[in-house]
Amino acid sequence: MATALLVAAFTDLRRREIDNALNAGIALAAPLWWLSMGFGWTQIGFQIGLALLTFVICCVLFVIRQMGGGDVKLLTALALWFAPAHFLMLVVLMAVVGGGASVAMAACNMQRRPGETVRDLAAWLGAAGWVWLAAAMTWALATGRPLLAPDILASAPALTAGLTMLAIVILFTLAFAHIQRRQKSKLRVPYGVAIAAAALWVMADRTISAVHAGALLG
Repeated sequence: MATALLVAAFTDLRRREIDNALNAGIALAAPLWWLSMGFGWTQIGFQIGLALLTFVICCVLFVIRQMGGGDVKLLTALALWFAPAHFLMLVVLMAVVGGGASVAMAACNMQRRPGETVRDLAAWLGAAGWVWLAAAMTWALATGRPLLAPDILASAPALTAGLTMLAIVILFTLAFAHIQRRQKSKLRVPYGVAIAAAALWVMADRTISAVHAGALLG
């Protein structure tokens, strides 16, 4: 499946679409994986139910134009392959990576206007901060480490932490508003790349965990 995900990411990046045949192939190969894993009817039914739920939610996102049709089909097909906990991790990673990529692309798509140098700089700082935050969250999720050390959280006064968070939210809000107003054209974010990257990451994590568990049992 890793090869199919790489192809999906490449085609989405190049043509902003994912072939139906590729998504169908990923979905149709899932029963072979179920058999190899020794799934019973209950587990198979659970995977199908997860895929149906994913499809319904993604269709809503498609209707409000927050997700492309190819992305809906790819994510639904992948729901057949991952247990709920791993699939949730996939979705969170997808959202974080895709969100960071969309903000970066939108910042690069801004139209500059005279007299808005300070606003442009603030928007770029906000976008860079969001991308950094997305990268940090991705690393924290992938490694299982907290985003902030517990001793830092414990030592920070509640008022200071609250004011800092409020300032960050205001900065991000103003930056994103300016970025949105100054878009040169409508962007089509290749979310298939984020989905494929998240799936590959979770697959690698699942494989490493299985090998480690086998080594401990052995």
